[in-house]
Amino acid sequence: MSRDVYEYAVIRVVPRVERGELINVGVLLYCQPRGYLCARVALDADRLRALDPAADVDGVRQALGAYELACGDEAGPLTGESLGGRFRWLTAPRSTIVQTGPVHAGLTANPDTELARLFDKLVLL
Repeated sequence: MSRDVYEYAVIRVVPRVERGELINVGVLLYCQPRGYLCARVALDADRLRALDPAADVDGVRQALGAYELACGDEAGPLTGESLGGRFRWLTAPRSTIVQTGPVHAGLTANPDTELARLFDKLVLL
């Protein structure tokens, strides 16, 4: 079974950037050889409110939805971009409430399975 290189980044919410506290809320995975780009997200509103009781939960949900949307066929403003271009844009450093961590790489025979594994390990646990 052949394995291909993939790249991923954890999507996180930093409700008060000045405090540096964060929660992992998703994973963005890109596998160029397989033409694969996908984001999986899940926001635990109670955990977010524990870090910042005044957090805009609906606004954070909308921002997370944009990550998922940017990976799909109807990518909105990223429609003309390649999957690699989209991944680079989504993982570019930013100091907003929703941001990605550093990009990591690995090998996989199945990007869907790898995304599910990373999501379970890095977000749900």
